[in-house]
Amino acid sequence: MSDLSQKAAENLRAIRRSKPLIHNITNFVVMNYTANVLLACGASPVMAHAENEVEEMVAYAGALVLNIGTLTDVWVAAMLKAGRRASALGKPIILDPVGSGATGLRTETAKSILAWTKVSVVRGNASEILSLAGQGSATKGVDSTDSIEDAAKAAGALARELGTTLAITGPTDIVTDGHRTLIIEGGHRLMPYVTGTGCSATALVGAFHAVDPDPVSAAATALAFFGLAGERAGNIADGPGSFQIHLLDALYNLSPEDLAKGCRIREEHHA
Repeated sequence: MSDLSQKAAENLRAIRRSKPLIHNITNFVVMNYTANVLLACGASPVMAHAENEVEEMVAYAGALVLNIGTLTDVWVAAMLKAGRRASALGKPIILDPVGSGATGLRTETAKSILAWTKVSVVRGNASEILSLAGQGSATKGVDSTDSIEDAAKAAGALARELGTTLAITGPTDIVTDGHRTLIIEGGHRLMPYVTGTGCSATALVGAFHAVDPDPVSAAATALAFFGLAGERAGNIADGPGSFQIHLLDALYNLSPEDLAKGCRIREEHHA
């Protein structure tokens, strides 16, 4: 059993023991499901968006999750205010640049958050991540039209440029800070048919980062946990409706020992 498998189990055990508060400024579409995913994992979610309370709320949190899926000017201001406060307090910030590359508002907001706050992890699909590099990524709505391989080529350099860790999710997940690269296998073909699975993965990265100060291992172990739960849910689901319910159950029922045995994380060694 690898050290990374043991680390995944250790992180899950720590979440369930400490129940970290995860402050989410996230989108309307996924808010309820994201909260339920965090509860099933063992964390404690709060969805606080008001600009006049986010600084106070983030001070209590173990991590801040910023998701740009349904933006308004007021929410952008709240995200930047919360992010600056979290940065000052040394709290992990996880950014989900939903649909970045599709519209100017989304792309510029994601870049503003990266510029004005200290983001620990950016979790997105290949197209969203590539849009942050300004490489003319092709994004259709909020779906990825770039392959994970396309993103992997640019990911290391982009992570170094941005000074952050990138977690690129797809059929295979890649986590890199530009120096270390981890590959995570898992998930199920039904995951793209349920809205909020990517956003939930981002929230879980927040929960794992709240107990693990290393953004690379926090992101990789969170994605391994989510991927294994997705596999288990998919094995018994009849379609997207039952899958989303079985996924919550799988997240709740997965033990640290199950995770250590079942997660598939490997290190990519660069020549």
